[in-house]
Amino acid sequence: MSQTDTALQTASSHLPQPVETRNPGLPLDLSWVRAVQANTSAIERRAATLPGRRSVKKDYQAAWLLKAITCIDLTTLAGDDTPGRVRRLCAKARQPVRADLLEALGMDGITTGAVCVYHDMVETAVEALHGTGIPVAAVSTGFPAGLSPLHLRIAEIEESVKAGAHEIDIVISRRHVLTGDWQALYDEMRAFREACGEAHVKAILATGELGTLRNVARASLVCMMAGADFIKTSTGKEPVNATLPVTLTMIRAIRDYHERTGIRVGYKPAGGISKAKDALVYQAMMKDELGDRWLQPDLFRFGASSLLGDIERQLEHHVTGAYSAGWRHAIG
Repeated sequence: MSQTDTALQTASSHLPQPVETRNPGLPLDLSWVRAVQANTSAIERRAATLPGRRSVKKDYQAAWLLKAITCIDLTTLAGDDTPGRVRRLCAKARQPVRADLLEALGMDGITTGAVCVYHDMVETAVEALHGTGIPVAAVSTGFPAGLSPLHLRIAEIEESVKAGAHEIDIVISRRHVLTGDWQALYDEMRAFREACGEAHVKAILATGELGTLRNVARASLVCMMAGADFIKTSTGKEPVNATLPVTLTMIRAIRDYHERTGIRVGYKPAGGISKAKDALVYQAMMKDELGDRWLQPDLFRFGASSLLGDIERQLEHHVTGAYSAGWRHAIG
């Protein structure tokens, strides 16, 4: 087997994936939470060095980009979403890269990690993805602000699960973080986790609205203590969404939680990640900080839409040596 074949096969979505024990959470440990600090200048320096220090080229880059596709939550969260748009998005999730490019790369059967929609579109997405094994994720709990009454946010989760959503992306109440009311954040997150039942829950921290990296680190830890399966940066609607300093802060919280509990929690950067080169940087950071296990779709996702189109353009360049226009790789 050639070096190229070996590299590309590592990206196959059909390789057996290990099954992780879900994060059961643990009682709120305020002494642990209050001990968490974040050295902002050091975090920013570390994050700034990564794009220049980690680079993959040629066949290995193609393999990493194919892996990135399997970790994308292909998303549409617009007020003008229609069933037709969601069906087109699901078709793209089923066949994210043109068949001729996959054939040239020696790949087949690759899909995105999930499709993410509003509650009203869950049933449409579930129907369109029937038999594919691609899960449907629903944003919930008064997304994106999270300011509706608690009982309505819980009912929204339950309705999305009933409609067939396998994953629920919830938004936390930012005020609990900004006022340091960690008990309230823990209780809220715990209630969301219980409402999800068997569906996995991703806790959206809306990090651009939390003020400091220390708040980000503490909120990450509290959500994991309350049973979050994933922690996620952003709704994509804030002025500042996923950044490398925020990512470093959150994945180090994940590492700390794993070292103390033995439980692996997933990570999802979302908002503003639209270029293939950015996906490579985030993957490199995950590999450096958490290891290869966190590069699998059950522990790492991108919240994105336009990212897939740019990755497909880069793969065409790898195969043909020429860049193509973006309209050749439409996602809708």
